[in-house]
Amino acid sequence: MLQTIINAFKVKEIRKKVYMMLLLLLVFRIGCFIPVPGLTRSTFESAVSGNDFLTLMSSITGGALAQGTLFALGIGPYINASIIMQLLSVGIPALERLSKQGEEGRKKISQITRYVTILLAVIQSIGIIVSFANSSGAIQTSLFFNETWVAGVFMTLVYTAGALIVMWLGERITDYGVGNGQSMIIFVGIIATAGQMILAKFEVLFGGDVDVVWELLAFALVSVVIFFAIVYVDLSERKVPVQYAKQIKGRKMYGGQSSNIPIKISGGGVMPLIFSFSILSFPQMLASMFWPDSDFAIWWTNWMSASATGWGSVVYSLVLCLLIFAFSFFYAQMQFNPEDVSKSIQQNGGFIQGIRPGKATENYLKKISNRITLFGAIYLSLVAFIPSLAFAWASMDLVNVFSTTGILIVVSCSIEFEKQLQAQMMMKNYKGFLK
Repeated sequence: MLQTIINAFKVKEIRKKVYMMLLLLLVFRIGCFIPVPGLTRSTFESAVSGNDFLTLMSSITGGALAQGTLFALGIGPYINASIIMQLLSVGIPALERLSKQGEEGRKKISQITRYVTILLAVIQSIGIIVSFANSSGAIQTSLFFNETWVAGVFMTLVYTAGALIVMWLGERITDYGVGNGQSMIIFVGIIATAGQMILAKFEVLFGGDVDVVWELLAFALVSVVIFFAIVYVDLSERKVPVQYAKQIKGRKMYGGQSSNIPIKISGGGVMPLIFSFSILSFPQMLASMFWPDSDFAIWWTNWMSASATGWGSVVYSLVLCLLIFAFSFFYAQMQFNPEDVSKSIQQNGGFIQGIRPGKATENYLKKISNRITLFGAIYLSLVAFIPSLAFAWASMDLVNVFSTTGILIVVSCSIEFEKQLQAQMMMKNYKGFLK
């Protein structure tokens, strides 16, 4: 990957795109430090740290959520809106037709996604501010706000505007930079959070605590091993060979070549994990908002949360694994539809050797996809717990930084960025050859 980056910087056009991407990411990081008036930061931070789901969201935003700054919501509302639109495109025929109308259809879906982002940003702002911050006394009256509710309305507008700015930055990175802008913003947020935690450890080290050295060295070693294992599995795929028949049209012969269909072991990427953690964390978040001392809140914390102990942790692990399996198969079906692939192969005069075209090919591809998805779901289930077990001896802040979701996001974004750089360089080489 380092060699790919070095080669990319030798090309002027790609170098400009990388600089533009870095400039926009710098604007994002500056917004993560802009304070919002009417907020007590320390109280807001303690309220956010008491919820596992919000702690994960804070790490994705580079700590902006815990600090209550302008970009506290980060890219979260836009990502959630995109996921909702993907799910609705499968169930609503009108959206499904739009998704198949090419560039115009994608533009309309993107515009609808922006409207859904605004709605989700408002809802998330109200939920976080009213339920967490106000209950903890984090919203304060001041010279500008005579009433607490006025301060809350102002902060809701500010956080919604911040989420829309981040959405705009992500789209500009996609248009003028390298790679997917939303993924790069999440990547930078996680890396920034990790950097802050590691710098805090070095401050403790310079303060005279020598034991931190061994903790940092062991932490670095375990991180390298886990990253290597995840990259090794994430890049693996099953290639199904496809042979295309020769066709003679006039005096020319077409086809006759062989190709393959790559099926990744983790087609849904990190999404099954994010959905599973979100579903299990959302009831706990609602209970802590409105019924903190209710029997339901106590039961959910003891049996269905990451902080559960004893048999509760076993039940939580089993439910989490079941959700990961369910979402893995769901996303695999969205990413790879055997029926559509079978029709495409047949229409282009292709066939899988030893398999009849049509329904037999569809069943064969479905069988392979289900087997690979099964191993992918097992892999995600193991990854969901291995980092926590591997870092169980480390301090809690390091465990939060390199959580399962954080590691998978960092790995996926790094691989995607390298592929985008290679694609840009390949396009440049083709242009030079044509000239």
